[in-house]
Amino acid sequence: MNHLASNAGYGEAADELAVQYEGVTFEEVHREVLHLLPGEPGAVLDIGAGTGRDAAALAALGHRVVAAEPTAELRRIGQRLHADRDIRWVDDALPAPASLGAGGERFDLILLTAVWMHLAEEERPLAMDALAGLLAPTGRVFISLRHGPVPTGRRMFDVSADETVELARERGLDVLHRTERLDLHNRSGVRWSILAFQRSRVRPNSVMV
Repeated sequence: MNHLASNAGYGEAADELAVQYEGVTFEEVHREVLHLLPGEPGAVLDIGAGTGRDAAALAALGHRVVAAEPTAELRRIGQRLHADRDIRWVDDALPAPASLGAGGERFDLILLTAVWMHLAEEERPLAMDALAGLLAPTGRVFISLRHGPVPTGRRMFDVSADETVELARERGLDVLHRTERLDLHNRSGVRWSILAFQRSRVRPNSVMV
């Protein structure tokens, strides 16, 4: 069991990571699922928002964006880099976000970009519960899941796409998209699963008549 915090190592490397994160575009990172973005401006939640690259791009499209980032150093960089965008920054994280949705807010789109593999096995069901609870009735979730070597000082787990799909299905989230891709930064041995889910019209364990 890896007992490091889920965001271990990110504060110390915030400046270097900011260059990496901002060195690729929202469109490059999410190219496989761009066609699944909401067609009209809505409420968007970016969990593990980092420096706010994705949050800023979505705000520019007219969405009401909440950026949840637990690493203070990254949050400060994001607020500075994207000060011209209407983004509400919060200090919160999975598996049990304390402030997100507390006022009954539900989201049309939730992004988890390079986040899910930081959650331990016992945390992932709780996190999927939280995601399902934060989704609007027809809301969607985009998850990019990293596979490969773990950088020194970080906490990551070997999480399969199959497990993630099953956790989502059990909570009434249907798969809209599933692909694999190579790493945009060409890191040796690193690959990604790109997943998109939508709340099912038929809830789990419902009786079909």
